[in-house]
Amino acid sequence: MSAERAAPPDGSRRAGPRPPVKATLTPKERYLPALISVVSTVVVFGALWRVVTSAENWPLIQRQFFNVDAMRDALPMVWRGFLINMGVWVVALLIIALLGVVIAIFRSLTGPWAAPLRVFAVIYIDLLRGVPSILLVLLFGLGVPALNLPGVTDSRLFWGSVALILGYTAYTSEVYRSGIEAVPDGQRAAAKALGLTQWQVLRYSILPQAVRNVVPALLNLAVALQKDVALLSVIGAREAVREAQIFTARTFNFSSYIVATGLFLLATIPMARLTDWVTRRDQERRLQRTL
Repeated sequence: MSAERAAPPDGSRRAGPRPPVKATLTPKERYLPALISVVSTVVVFGALWRVVTSAENWPLIQRQFFNVDAMRDALPMVWRGFLINMGVWVVALLIIALLGVVIAIFRSLTGPWAAPLRVFAVIYIDLLRGVPSILLVLLFGLGVPALNLPGVTDSRLFWGSVALILGYTAYTSEVYRSGIEAVPDGQRAAAKALGLTQWQVLRYSILPQAVRNVVPALLNLAVALQKDVALLSVIGAREAVREAQIFTARTFNFSSYIVATGLFLLATIPMARLTDWVTRRDQERRLQRTL
């Protein structure tokens, strides 16, 4: 009977919403923007290359920075140093991801019993985030080995890596905390209504959502850390930049720096593209959630 009441007086049934009509693009509309982009890019970079190569000192710069023979000679030693960069980056990334969550949890805890943990987290973040990374590397990489502590390694590479880990943990914990605070308060209330403790609420309800919300920001920090590992060269660690410096000091040719630059670009560009893809997926997910 409800169907009969809903029918219009003339007995015809009301049609449902029409499916959206797909827009058809003409070949001109489809390919012209891409063609314009390619042509404009070629023109701009071609003009830039023309300006650079027409400079009076370009032949000297080419011999000193873009010498193919020097690049070939420098590649093996710079590559060995670059593997150290990547090893430090992978290990530091895993430790930072774990320590960042711990510090973020400390700062997000409520109640008087958690006050010491909150104070510790605030002091840690304010101190480590306020000091430039290069100063942390110098202080830890040169200062701690100079103490000659018994039973403690005096490796500059180790303590420089510790400095990077401590500094980036401060940044990462704030990223995690922003994700925790972005979770609606209703999620906490619903979890507590089920009888979960504060730790269980964080573990099973808040943290999974918080981490998913901040993945793009965490990937950006990973890209930044990948480059900042090169700061270990200032304390003498034999990584890629330091190996390039040694080659330059021996040959008086700077092409080894171009080799190191190329290796870092080969590592950072895929990470940057992955970050863009994850960010785009996250935006699409948020848009679908609001519809």
